[in-house]
Amino acid sequence: MTMLGMPAVPAARRGTAAGPVDFTAGHHFAVSSAATVEDLAEAATVPLSVILQITKRCNFDCSFCSETLQLPDPTLAQLDTIRGNLAGVSRVFLSGGEPLLRRDFGDVVDMYAGDFILGIPTNATRGLQHAKSMVGKVAFVNVGLEGPRATTNRVRGDYDEVMSGIRAFLEHGLPLSLSAVVYRSTLHALPFTYQIADVIGAGKLKLILPLRKGNALDLEEHEFISLDEAGQTFDRLTEARAVHDWRPALRMTAWTPETEGHMILVEVTGKASAWPVYDAPDLLEPLGNLLEEPVTEIWKRYGFKRNHFAKYLGKSIRTVANAGTAAGTGGHARA
Repeated sequence: MTMLGMPAVPAARRGTAAGPVDFTAGHHFAVSSAATVEDLAEAATVPLSVILQITKRCNFDCSFCSETLQLPDPTLAQLDTIRGNLAGVSRVFLSGGEPLLRRDFGDVVDMYAGDFILGIPTNATRGLQHAKSMVGKVAFVNVGLEGPRATTNRVRGDYDEVMSGIRAFLEHGLPLSLSAVVYRSTLHALPFTYQIADVIGAGKLKLILPLRKGNALDLEEHEFISLDEAGQTFDRLTEARAVHDWRPALRMTAWTPETEGHMILVEVTGKASAWPVYDAPDLLEPLGNLLEEPVTEIWKRYGFKRNHFAKYLGKSIRTVANAGTAAGTGGHARA
């Protein structure tokens, strides 16, 4: 079900990929029947979710960024071709780079809004310019924020610019989530990040461990925490959540065999790849090109179908559902 406060998603466009799967107020998918991950993966003919880069450009230089290769933006005509070839997919992230740097970003949203649940990952620095164009069209805006001012300024970019954009999104009533890339040196900031997520009424706080690619290749080795430390961090935040009655869902993705290749990334060239595939060049395993063929053909070549559904349904990552929603269980799944 599409919860109150989110744009309605045409029923005919949902369920094609995932069958009995709902999109919740925690801004993630949940199984609404007894179907297993294996059942869903076997029955699917298209992905549940796809990340589509509409630009490689960015006005930040995040220390963890994996997308450092600069390429020209796809044209609106090319994006329309990709849109048609993504028919049946439930959710599309209009991603980057920084997607809001496109002056025609509103046109891209209009192009995709009728066919997909839309998520917009952004640094929010162009929020004032583009918030209005997303109203009633996107399911949620996912803003990257690693914590209070000093931490975000060190790891990502200008905290005050990010918060100005968040305020613009809030003023326009856009549903928000936060995501944070977790370093050892940012662990102390995570409770504050969760507090910020609660204050702005975020649907979820998503924690991600950095991958060794792009700018992250220059990180000191001690910044990468172990899986055990990631689990302990999640447990501490879960305890703090109970103490402070924080409401956003909490999710943490670690890079394990159960999450390998779970994303399908479509680059600005239309090239689709499974990501991250640990022994592949640049962690990308090529699947085809969505400027040339439909996603059903891409899906046939995709070797991580179970991991795809398991991750997006919260079965292979640590999760706590947001308080008071139908998806809320109060428990967590270990990767």
